[in-house]
Amino acid sequence: QVQLAESGGGLVQAGGSLRLSCAASGGTFSSYVMGWFRQAPGKERDFVATINWNDGITDLADSVKGRFTISRDDAKNTMYLQMNSLKPEDTAVYYCAVKLDWRPSREVAAFGSWGQGTQVTVSS
Repeated sequence: QVQLAESGGGLVQAGGSLRLSCAASGGTFSSYVMGWFRQAPGKERDFVATINWNDGITDLADSVKGRFTISRDDAKNTMYLQMNSLKPEDTAVYYCAVKLDWRPSREVAAFGSWGQGTQVTVSS
């Protein structure tokens, strides 16, 4: 069974940076798509970014393009989300998730395993 554990959240001022990590275990990730989603209070969980573990192809939401970068480290089975130029509207709980096939998707329902989430708070 795939297990995911996020880390790296925290409180940062607007314009600052954070790097989130997602350590994965219990699977063969070369055929999977992994992603980051976020959920602000009172709102639905939204797509942020995905990466195809096999070829490294990425997809990012328009709201974070140019500011966030998604990457992975094969040797460590770890995915990262580098977040720069953070804005107060980026405040949310950030979740990592895995989709157990190679087809890309932005849909929450397509991802079968989730981490516990890590809080990111951006102050103005």
